[in-house]
Amino acid sequence: MAESEANRPVTEWRANLDRLGLTVPPVVAPVAAYVPAIRTGNHVYTSGQLPFVAGELSAIGKVGAEVSLDQAVTAARWCAVNALAAVHDLVGLDEVVRIVKLVGFVASAPGFTDQPLVINGASEFLGEVFGPAGAHARSAVGVFELPKNTPVEVELIAEVR
Repeated sequence: MAESEANRPVTEWRANLDRLGLTVPPVVAPVAAYVPAIRTGNHVYTSGQLPFVAGELSAIGKVGAEVSLDQAVTAARWCAVNALAAVHDLVGLDEVVRIVKLVGFVASAPGFTDQPLVINGASEFLGEVFGPAGAHARSAVGVFELPKNTPVEVELIAEVR
């Protein structure tokens, strides 16, 4: 590979974010004793990211009760945006080769079983940003409570150069 190719971004993530009308926000400050992301070898692991938008949670409550499916899908998308901000702050999104794994937690009202549909908000967003490199393994887990009474939390693993 030529030197100029080695320095080029792996994906057109910036153009894709522009097309979506988004920019990478500042990394969300931790709400407890952890770091937003850590690199080991050629992987970056993010801590669980909440759906903060401009410093405020985009939704509060349990999905299937106080939070609708559509609101939860949007919240999952914001979690993914914040996860990308953590990766970008640590290594820069130009270094991302692919998204390897996404884990999503959904604070669910009794009887709510559409956790995979909620976490699609994050998964589809990553596909929009990284194209085929955004396809990933995934878990969507229903839980009773999440920090700050948020309906969704997402963490991811990215392979980087």
